[in-house]
Amino acid sequence: MDKVFIKDLVARGIIGLNDWERKKPQEMRINIELETDLRQAGETDDLQYSVNYRTIAKRALAHAETAQRLTVEALAADIARLSLEDPNVQKVVVRVEKPGAVRFSEAVGVEIERIRSDFT
Repeated sequence: MDKVFIKDLVARGIIGLNDWERKKPQEMRINIELETDLRQAGETDDLQYSVNYRTIAKRALAHAETAQRLTVEALAADIARLSLEDPNVQKVVVRVEKPGAVRFSEAVGVEIERIRSDFT
């Protein structure tokens, strides 16, 4: 399977359980890997046979900055669901990280893998 990816998309939004996390937007780093069949797009040079990564990135960013989720797990699931709304996406891997959330670490977060049937 072919892949389209979005690497290190930076969002600022409310995420977390602690009172201080609910008051001030935090930085989140989002990576999205979209599995699709790119053969026809490669042969025709026509975007309709691919995945428009700009559209996916804008939707993920807008959601991350407004959702105010308590957990990165829930935010990752939201982004996976949004990504799978594109009919050309067959599978998605979403990684959401909170840089500096744990002392002495670069980041903490989750990575999930979903297919369309996971949301039906």
